[in-house]
Amino acid sequence: MENTSTPTHCPYCALQCGMNITPLPQGGVEVTERPDFPVNRGALCGKGRTAAEVLSPALRLTTPLVREGGRLVEASWAEALDRIAERLGTTRERYGADALGVFGGGGLTNEKAYALGKFARVVLGTSQIDYNGRFCMSSAAAAGMKAFGLDRGLPFPLEDVPKTGCVILVGSNPAETMPPSLRFFTELRENGGTLIVVDPRRTRTAEQADLHLAPRPGTDLALALGLLHLVVAEGRTDEEYIRERTTGWEEARAAAMAHWPEYVERITGVPVPQLREAVRMFCAPESAMVLTARGPEQQSKGTDTVGAWINLCLATGRPGRPLSGYGCLTGQGNGQGGREHGQKADQLPGYRKLDDPAARRHVAGVWGVDPDSLPGPGRSAYELLDALGTDVRALLLMGSNPVVSAPHAAHIEQRLRSLDFLAVADVVLSETAELADVVLPVTQWAEETGTTTSLEGRVLLRRQAVTPPPGVRSDLYVLHELAGRLGVEKGFPTDPEEVFEELRRASAGGPADYSGITYRRLAEENGVFWPCPEQPEPRGTGAADGEDAALDALPDDPAADAGTAHPGTPRLFLDRFPTPDGRARFVPVAHRATAEEPDAAYPLLLTTGRVVSQYQSGAQTRRVAELNAAAPGPFVELHPRLAARLGAADGDPVAVVSRRGRAVAPARITTAIRPDTVFMPFHWPGEGRANTLTNPALDPTSRMPEFKSCAVRVEVLGPGE
Repeated sequence: MENTSTPTHCPYCALQCGMNITPLPQGGVEVTERPDFPVNRGALCGKGRTAAEVLSPALRLTTPLVREGGRLVEASWAEALDRIAERLGTTRERYGADALGVFGGGGLTNEKAYALGKFARVVLGTSQIDYNGRFCMSSAAAAGMKAFGLDRGLPFPLEDVPKTGCVILVGSNPAETMPPSLRFFTELRENGGTLIVVDPRRTRTAEQADLHLAPRPGTDLALALGLLHLVVAEGRTDEEYIRERTTGWEEARAAAMAHWPEYVERITGVPVPQLREAVRMFCAPESAMVLTARGPEQQSKGTDTVGAWINLCLATGRPGRPLSGYGCLTGQGNGQGGREHGQKADQLPGYRKLDDPAARRHVAGVWGVDPDSLPGPGRSAYELLDALGTDVRALLLMGSNPVVSAPHAAHIEQRLRSLDFLAVADVVLSETAELADVVLPVTQWAEETGTTTSLEGRVLLRRQAVTPPPGVRSDLYVLHELAGRLGVEKGFPTDPEEVFEELRRASAGGPADYSGITYRRLAEENGVFWPCPEQPEPRGTGAADGEDAALDALPDDPAADAGTAHPGTPRLFLDRFPTPDGRARFVPVAHRATAEEPDAAYPLLLTTGRVVSQYQSGAQTRRVAELNAAAPGPFVELHPRLAARLGAADGDPVAVVSRRGRAVAPARITTAIRPDTVFMPFHWPGEGRANTLTNPALDPTSRMPEFKSCAVRVEVLGPGE
């Protein structure tokens, strides 16, 4: 019997685990392991194993819906698309192009993200486009650009992690957010390396650590500065590296020295002996890494916080050396590629800046339009959502569910309701889609071909494995049809490979250069790391003098001997940094308080996060019975001392109240949380919606909201409350 399995990748997190999809004779499909993919080596978490369940027509949208008399009713594709085009067109005529908004998602393929950005700027002519990836790693991106001149989540493959000497994992819980990656940290310790976890909670990941630092939420910046102070005071800086490969050290050093250990202990709650032990563990081995995630990034000072951790790496000579450096663990499946090719308010394809005249000329040339016709930078994600119903009157939304995922979510829900017109393209009827005037049922991962870019910067090919249900169309089809109805007949093909070929040209010469990547290469090489220009570079480019022997111990670069093809760039910064002088830049930063500190009315801090069996807003995973059985609803973690003071028992309903609203969920009593902190997962809508509480205070550089810290109080509810 012929093997009909199709190798592809998981639709969920940025690991993009390899898997095989096999249609079953009796209907449905089977997900099986794919050991040849190096990131997960066959391992799959529960979300990956059950991903095919959402392909079922019973769980997802299969026909367009339009609002009639206050209700969503079934409609034809022609009727739905005509209605969207008519409302977008009349809104633009009446209020101007910037009255039209476009909101994308970090789960869209590179092809969709590229086409959506082009559609906003060429067809609609609006500057008002952003995406939910702004809520993911934008602070790390901004800090990476300042320090290194380039933003790629990890500048090295995950396979390097077990070979380093020490990892500081800051605000990340991969045991629950991306379980197949935990093996890299387990192997690190098996190889004699050490793991330091920084997290206010004793998570499943923290339980695996050699050292767990539990700072008060919102104080990661002070913690990093305190560690750098000790590095300097104990004479552990790499002076030769600082002299030869960096600039700005004196200013950064002076800023760090203002954060002496006892001061940092008072701010963070982390004892001075633990600070000293962390410095010893990090500085002792020849190689070491710092990896951050949403904890330090989702703050109103997230860019500075990540910058402080980068400064620690630079001062100890880590970035650009084998098995060392700073990296960010991207969250969403295509959070990296989604922002590289035009969904962000200030970016063009190839990670080009929208306000750069040369970038505008290049991309406009590929698109066949006048550079002056391209709008300038628009609002960031939260600012765009906050402007709905006032400056922005109509919104096209693809692959996002801000009713659940946005900060100050009740306010954003009201902004969505106040729109003159809302169109949503999604796989399922999400809480946001329920508010729409038109809902379009679109294809998902196994029903379409396209590329994604993983947290490693590895561009991957997801192959179509099954035929979508009748009545379902691709997002590329949606944009093609809308463009035609709005007067742009060419430039929006429905074939994803044709879109990717144009993306290659648009990205050529940019920081995120995909021009040397083809679908054939992706299929043959298990992905290709960007930057990968079309023309080859000499073998060995990227290795600093004297490091050839160390690099010989690393795996060979893919396609290194391909002759005419650039091999891609698994490891960045080995010879120089992509800054004007080739040096990394220290950026001086200083601790400052969170945007909202506790007071008498709101004496506690709330932090939020994920659980292993749900994903992001839960729009898809909450439809899978196995996942719901494992994680059926929200909860509030309370320390036993706090619970005793409140009079709360395990399972009691409690209300968490912030200045923005109230959320209700059962108490979960645990010593894994700090006594001054409460935790809620953010996957659920309704009265247990954690993002009803969260603070939309924005980082001044990245425009990242402060999801990870806000002032709250907790009230124990009586019967019937």
